[in-house]
Amino acid sequence: MSSANLPKPEKILIVRTDRIGDVVLSTPVIRNLRENFPESYIAFMCRPYTKDILAGNPYLDEVIVYDKYGKDKSWLNSLRFSFSLRRKRFDWAIILHSTNRAHLITFFANIPVRVGWDKKMGFLLTKRIPHQKDKGEKHELDYNLELLKILGLKVYSREVFIPVYKDSEKWAEDFFKNHNLDAERDRIVGLGIGASCPSKVWPPSYFAHLAKLLKKELGVKILVIAEEREKNLTEGFKENFKEEFIDLTGKLNLPRIFSLFRRLSLFIGNDSGLIHIGWGLGLRVISIFGRNDAGLSPQRWKPLGSNSYYFHKDLGCKPCLAHNCKKGFLCLKRIYPEEVYSLAKKLIC
Repeated sequence: MSSANLPKPEKILIVRTDRIGDVVLSTPVIRNLRENFPESYIAFMCRPYTKDILAGNPYLDEVIVYDKYGKDKSWLNSLRFSFSLRRKRFDWAIILHSTNRAHLITFFANIPVRVGWDKKMGFLLTKRIPHQKDKGEKHELDYNLELLKILGLKVYSREVFIPVYKDSEKWAEDFFKNHNLDAERDRIVGLGIGASCPSKVWPPSYFAHLAKLLKKELGVKILVIAEEREKNLTEGFKENFKEEFIDLTGKLNLPRIFSLFRRLSLFIGNDSGLIHIGWGLGLRVISIFGRNDAGLSPQRWKPLGSNSYYFHKDLGCKPCLAHNCKKGFLCLKRIYPEEVYSLAKKLIC
């Protein structure tokens, strides 16, 4: 199947209902579809907590929120959601991340062309691409664009898009003023100490040791960024740092993160969506990788761009047991604060 064999789509639905970094890495798909179909109506179906990545995207006409862990959680409500999509009369659905629900919803929405990876009820798709992401042979951004190439579409750009929110820009200006921070004068480093899984979390004591080096040797001002549910990690950082820093745990939404990151000197964090927001904004970033699965490797998930770096120690664990690790996440502990500091120093001095 190629686009040459299909009627020109008047309405296209992009589907991605997983996490922040995944959606950031999907934004090039929006622009490239717009370049291929300037007159088409393009919508993006996502979860509630990722919608702010998409709102304000100049290449997108609509953001459709599917709350799979909230009001749309039951199968009955998901079916109702499908019927609401059916009324919108989409011609194509491009499903970037395979889930049973995504395939069922677009099937019951009666979308004629449904393209995606052959996994999790992939038989419901009209065009199935063999799922080999677990091999980690490409970056996730390129896997996303692969679906367009399969349709015979041209890929014009690999750039991600992060929006600007006026209210959050004002918040960032006030925040810097209230904390006596100056983006031009000061070296300001954000530390992203959380992640979606324990197997991705560099020890808080390591982050604390790194912060001590940055503060003592370079006079860096430290901001700690974590979600409310990660307060235990922040407490672990505090116990080991015992110096002044700005604690932003649970205090940021995505628009504020976008505005904050535009003003940082450097961001150092675990393998998480924040890393992809950072490099997407041109910020210098360093990411810490642990797990040894090919599908979760830096090859697939590393930060991209000329100002992006990562650390990963392969200890030869096959298979990697992820959060059931029997070695106390030794791969993460073998990445030492001193070597991260050495790289950070080169980037901000």
